[in-house]
Amino acid sequence: MKKYLIVFEKTANNFSAYLPDLPGCIATGKTRAEVEKNIKAAVELHLQGMREDGEILPEPSSFTELVEV
Repeated sequence: MKKYLIVFEKTANNFSAYLPDLPGCIATGKTRAEVEKNIKAAVELHLQGMREDGEILPEPSSFTELVEV
């Protein structure tokens, strides 16, 4: 099982999410809970499509770190 980093962002009107290691895999939602649900579904669909197309799933390479300023 692979673990990919998901980046969540709050905008003026909603929430969005994307995975740096899976370009094009994005989701939005009106609430954080909704965007979390939507991005999980988007990842499953994205990876399923890659498998069906015979593509090799990318290895997770993104990471996070917090900086105190």
